[in-house]
Amino acid sequence: MFQKSLLATLVSLSILFQACSDSEDPNELLTTHQYTLSDLSSTQHVVTKGLEGFSLQGAEEKVVIFDIFATWCPPCQNGATHLTSLQEKYKDNLIVMGITIEDTITNEKLTEFQEQFNARYTLTNSKENRRLVDAIASHLDLGERFPIPLLAMYKNGKLINYYLGAVQEEFIESDIKQALGK
Repeated sequence: MFQKSLLATLVSLSILFQACSDSEDPNELLTTHQYTLSDLSSTQHVVTKGLEGFSLQGAEEKVVIFDIFATWCPPCQNGATHLTSLQEKYKDNLIVMGITIEDTITNEKLTEFQEQFNARYTLTNSKENRRLVDAIASHLDLGERFPIPLLAMYKNGKLINYYLGAVQEEFIESDIKQALGK
């Protein structure tokens, strides 16, 4: 009798937990999130966190670099020119997206940064920035406090490499070439 009661309880619990989700993949609810970011021209960019990393909608087969930065950060300022150089060199195969960690920065200040430091790639100033930055840092096991700039490079939602702090353009370019099979 005890075995039948235990079996019935286990079957009931199993059905209950399976019925709580419409998803075929039980891990999907824990791993898939979307972040909608606005750039300086108010264009919307959708970033999706999947099982293996992050992808940018419309950037399939392209390398995407998420540049997590602050306008007041000297290594971030110096890196902007190098990221612009790479964006121009690999314009058909690379998207650089600058994501500021400054919660209250205005678009005017971000535009000043763009002009002063030749940051000729997408810069976002969105309320979703902080959530995305936290998700990327968590995915990379960096904890809540990490040095900036943080460059996280993905292709088709899979992590290629990431860099903390200042990094030479040649190292980034080497990873871009490898990801593109060049």
